[in-house]
Amino acid sequence: MERAMQEDLAERLRAYLDQPQQAIAAHAPPTAEAPDLFSLLAELAGLKNEVKLESRQLKAALDEFRGLFEALEAAQARAEEDHRRRREQERATQARERKDLLLELLDLRDRLQAGHGTAAGYRPRGLSGRRKLRAFAGSMAEGLGMNLRRLDEILARRGVQPLPVLGRSFDPYRMHAVELASDPERAHGEVVAELRPGFLLDDELLRPAEVVVNRPDAQDALPAPSRQDSE
Repeated sequence: MERAMQEDLAERLRAYLDQPQQAIAAHAPPTAEAPDLFSLLAELAGLKNEVKLESRQLKAALDEFRGLFEALEAAQARAEEDHRRRREQERATQARERKDLLLELLDLRDRLQAGHGTAAGYRPRGLSGRRKLRAFAGSMAEGLGMNLRRLDEILARRGVQPLPVLGRSFDPYRMHAVELASDPERAHGEVVAELRPGFLLDDELLRPAEVVVNRPDAQDALPAPSRQDSE
């Protein structure tokens, strides 16, 4: 029985192998047709156009972003410039107000110094009450001198320093020549006296000094004060 089945299977296999190729192809599943060259080129052209379009859109987006970034940078630069200008204006205003206040303090110092000089040099006339008047003038001069020193300390802490002028050559940028003096023993243009002191604020001129300048050839020049009196 088994031998008969084996012979039957072998006979079927031989019959299948003996079938022609057309019959085998008829039983094979259908396959997709291969695309032709024209269709392939058309698809490639369409893909190329899509890539170009996307590239143009990307370039337009990049240009727009670049313009936005440039506008943002320009706005930031303007804001920084406005902030810097406001700070400079604030500093200039503060410096001007500070200078005005210091000049008022210098005017007060001038009055204190004048009062101190008057009190220190006061000499009462007559015998009646001379001692009391002299003591009163001395105490007043001492009080004014103390206030003057305190004011000088306040000015120094704020960067105000006296401008040295005596014995130096006249500087038209820092001094005002109020009077002329004639002393052949001194140099031409030398400052021989200070009528109103000048001051510097942080090494810059705050108030010019009013001085007497030596000019021996000047006809209207006054006799120069002695070196002891001018110091």
